[in-house]
Amino acid sequence: MTSQNPDPLENNLTGLEPGGGVPPGETPPGEGSSVGPHGPRIRETRGYVQYLWILMIAVVVIFVLLFFVGAMLAILN
Repeated sequence: MTSQNPDPLENNLTGLEPGGGVPPGETPPGEGSSVGPHGPRIRETRGYVQYLWILMIAVVVIFVLLFFVGAMLAILN
C-alpha cells in the first residue's frame, strides 16, 4: 500500500535542496555557534584583601599563643 501526499505543494516548497536539505542561511541555527565570553579577557584579581585577612588571622593566633605561653610560665613560677 502506498501512501499519497495529501499536500500537493509539499514537494514544491521553497528553500529546499534536492533530497530535502535546507541550504545554509535559510534557517537560524538551533544553538549559538560560539562558546564562552566575547571581547577582551579582563584579568580578575582579588588584590591585597585576601592576604590582609590571612595576616590578621595569623597575628591573632600568635597573640593567643603568646598569652597561653605567658600564662603557663606565670603558673610555673
